Amino acid sequence: MAGLNKVMLIGRLGKDPEVISFENGGKKMTVSLATSERYRDREGNWQDQTEWHNIVAWGNLASDIAEKRRNYIKGDLLFIEGKIKSRQYTDSQGVNKSITEIIAEKMNLISKGGNLPVSGTEPKYDRGQAEESKTTPYDTYPTQSSAEEDLPF
Repeated sequence: MAGLNKVMLIGRLGKDPEVISFENGGKKMTVSLATSERYRDREGNWQDQTEWHNIVAWGNLASDIAEKRRNYIKGDLLFIEGKIKSRQYTDSQGVNKSITEIIAEKMNLISKGGNLPVSGTEPKYDRGQAEESKTTPYDTYPTQSSAEEDLPF
């Protein structure tokens, strides 16, 4: 049976892309991408959870990024589409390691972020103003009944 290995991420660059050129003319681009989720815990406090993804692009996509490298900088918000790939390797000290990467097939700039902090990448808002109105940019979901709030998931 055939499978599907497809990933779509929207997140902020954790560093400027690094492009390596090979003798045969090929290129490889690597970068880290942070995706964040914001939710309220059981006590009603906002919690941020950030996942880091190792992104790798090869060939034409890496070449395009190398030519436009100044267009992608730390803090930029990007859409990345690709597939998950896990591999093992031995580091310079002889230790076996494993890594999971996203092999990018598409990479599109959503917005320029410029040197924004990557942890807590959600949009900032004036807490004083939010307290006055009792809403924040994250209050977009309908409220749940008290019976639903007691569910463990």
